[in-house]
Amino acid sequence: MPFSKNPGAKQLLLTFFCFLLHVSHGADHAAAAIHGNGNFSIGAIVNFGSRVGREQKTAMEIAVETFNARSEKLKLFIEFRNSSGDPLEAAFAAEELIGRVQVLIGTEKWQEAALLADLGSRAKVPIISLSSSAITPTFSSLQWPYLVTMGNDATEQTKCLAQIVHSHQWGKVILIYEDEPYGGDSGITTLLTEALQQIGSEIEYRLVLPPFASLANPKETVHQLLNQVNKHCNSRVFIVLDASWTLTRYLFEGAQEIRLAGNNSVWLMAEEIANLFPSFNNSVVEGGLGIKRYYSKSRTVFQDFEAQFWQKFSREYPEEENYDAGYYSLLAYDGVRAIGKAIEGSSNNASSGFLESFLALDFQGLSGEIYFEENRIAQKPTYRMVNVVNRELKELEFWNPGLGFSTRLGNESSVAVVGEVGLLNEATWPGNLTRILPKGWNMPTEKKKLRIGIPVSLTSKFLLLSETQEPQGFTIDLFQKVLAKLNYSLPFHFYLQNVSYDDLILLVNNKTLDAAIGDMTILSNRTDYVDFTQPFAESGLSMILPVKSSATRGWTFMRPFKMKLWLLTLGILIYTAFIVWALEHRTNEEFQGTWAQQISAALWFTFNSLFFSQSEDIKSNYTRVVVVVWLFIVLVLTQSYTADLASMLTIERLNQNSTDVVTLQRSNATIGCEQDSFTRGFLEDVLKFNQDSIINLNGQPEEILDHLKARKIEAAFIELPYAKLFHYKYCDGYSIIGPLYRFGGLGFAFQKGSPIAIDFSKAILTLTEDGTLQNLTEKWLIGKSKCAGYETYDSSNDDTGSLDSDSFWGLLVLSIATSGFCLVVSFFVPRIRKHVRDQKEFEEIMGDSHNGGQMMPDVVQQTQDDERRGCFPISHSFMTQRIFPESPEIELPRSTSM
Repeated sequence: MPFSKNPGAKQLLLTFFCFLLHVSHGADHAAAAIHGNGNFSIGAIVNFGSRVGREQKTAMEIAVETFNARSEKLKLFIEFRNSSGDPLEAAFAAEELIGRVQVLIGTEKWQEAALLADLGSRAKVPIISLSSSAITPTFSSLQWPYLVTMGNDATEQTKCLAQIVHSHQWGKVILIYEDEPYGGDSGITTLLTEALQQIGSEIEYRLVLPPFASLANPKETVHQLLNQVNKHCNSRVFIVLDASWTLTRYLFEGAQEIRLAGNNSVWLMAEEIANLFPSFNNSVVEGGLGIKRYYSKSRTVFQDFEAQFWQKFSREYPEEENYDAGYYSLLAYDGVRAIGKAIEGSSNNASSGFLESFLALDFQGLSGEIYFEENRIAQKPTYRMVNVVNRELKELEFWNPGLGFSTRLGNESSVAVVGEVGLLNEATWPGNLTRILPKGWNMPTEKKKLRIGIPVSLTSKFLLLSETQEPQGFTIDLFQKVLAKLNYSLPFHFYLQNVSYDDLILLVNNKTLDAAIGDMTILSNRTDYVDFTQPFAESGLSMILPVKSSATRGWTFMRPFKMKLWLLTLGILIYTAFIVWALEHRTNEEFQGTWAQQISAALWFTFNSLFFSQSEDIKSNYTRVVVVVWLFIVLVLTQSYTADLASMLTIERLNQNSTDVVTLQRSNATIGCEQDSFTRGFLEDVLKFNQDSIINLNGQPEEILDHLKARKIEAAFIELPYAKLFHYKYCDGYSIIGPLYRFGGLGFAFQKGSPIAIDFSKAILTLTEDGTLQNLTEKWLIGKSKCAGYETYDSSNDDTGSLDSDSFWGLLVLSIATSGFCLVVSFFVPRIRKHVRDQKEFEEIMGDSHNGGQMMPDVVQQTQDDERRGCFPISHSFMTQRIFPESPEIELPRSTSM
């Protein structure tokens, strides 16, 4: 095997080489690197054969020329070595340069930088790395004190990619990257995986390209790998993280040849790939989207550098089709420029003095602001989305770690919202799609229709199967209504599956089917395998039980009140009737007559007030007060009676022989449940029923009825939709308790990450809101039922006790007290008022007695009037004696009428 392709030999040689280096080199080789007359040597290790390496080399040469043209005392000399993209070749080149230069700069990959960092730390030679690890190593500044990293890690980059995926609700993605020569991926896939998990997306497949150097026919290898993806993967969201220029070009060409870059596909390129967009020319995927480090192009220093770069790069590399400066060239230019600034600011020529001066730099470079923290560039990157349109790059929104997406730098008001259609609204997607977001999924076509599974075991109004007709029923009609709401065509074909529901879910998960429709219950364990739509029906476990008839049904109307309350109510009624009679019979003709007439009138009035239909007029205000209190009591009693009676009648229908789950468990009663459903496992595992006491049923109302009538089962545990179907058909004599346990509802199942599930959910919500779903329910599930409606009973709310007098003693006391008070007041108040009036008249008569009896006729007349009314407050003898104390008695005429 050639040495260049034997990693084990290279590692062994590197170990031996590092040992010799450690032994042979002294503590500091810096002095040998400084030539006489103030010349300073820089060692640069780049890949002469890659676009990145060529850009770095050209930019470093321009930086040296610029510095030397400006500096009179200090001149920079730079020596280049070719790494060939191999970390060990880079290490050999570094070994050759150490001792001849004072600082090393370069590296295209982190693996190269890590090896050079070990060498630099041993030789105490600063290493300026233009690359960075995806994940910042812990204590890297302590492990490699002479390593300075000018590149940012991949943390912010992966967050940006994940936010693009999240904002467009792409559930699954495919990662593409080239395997490193010695394994690993610098940690960027780990970071991206974590970022995708945080937003609810996942990686469907990892397309790992073999190292380019190990391939005999790289183009054919790439095409074979892409064909495997096209055959086995449904996701069409491709994220290209990192690959060599040649493999990336073959990747783009192959994707377009086999139509992986067509309609509804998405190609996202990480920074390493997007920076090379201009060099791919016609190979790059049309409509591809990449993220590039943002840097200002309006500054004069950039424009001068760009002109020099274009001139020099086109002259040295005429075979390149694009001569524009990329981000890698800007970073390399800033690296050499920083070395010059550090030399000028250093107080001594020792490595430690140079490194200290370098890390203290703070200036505005072409690539951005340059300053360091813990031997790493400290500035957080700002990215800009770029879109390949007509083979040109179109700049779109910015992305900042603090603000997210925005149309302008630092514009918080323009931050994009998750799921907002306006995000990247100016982008052109593969297939020349504009203003239409790609699904990112292998959408069905007429040649490859959506494969929809239907459970054969489902034979109810949810789904009707026939050998001669197409499937029909509630779920089929709902499916058709949903299709009509979609804004795209969805070719499909039904496949009947004679399997259980769980097995049907697994067929969707392993991609044998694309979807499954039916009355599938949404359960937590099932969501691990498929994506469910929005529920179109409620689900839960219900219990069907026969109603036990009551032997005392004829006296049910007496049950709301206990006997004590009935007697008290009757007593208060008679008491109120007596009070009304006592207050009204002397002045109200309707309460006069014979004793029988007076009693019947009082009782009739009070009894009619129970129904608020009394017609007799009342004269006394005291009676009105009594009646108001009585009517309030009547209102409370009648309402309480009605409510309690309704509750008792409902409970009577639900008064089964075995009333709850606990009773059935303790008695080891035989119960029934649906076959091919999760309910049996739920009864055994959760409710702890004995498996021998459970009978499988097909869920049909007729079969459930037969088993209940024949007493083969004490109760049937059926899912709520089927329990409703049963009750709509057989409501007499049977009732439903529950749902005892609620589940996620009924929904359609699609493959994980399928955007069709999201579209179906939106359509189901629309059908729910516009009443279509209710119409389908009435058409298929309810129909013309003889029952008034669906009834359920929750045993936890059972309260069958009759009302007692304790519940109303306050009202009864209020009625008795009010009536008694009004009676007493009505008896004494008129008499007291009469007495006061007569006393006043008497005093007036006494005051006028000196008139010689002139008032006598008036007094006699008043006395006669009082006698006719039956009022005798003052006796005749008393009157006579008071008026004529010295005269003989005068016989006053008496009225004969009483």
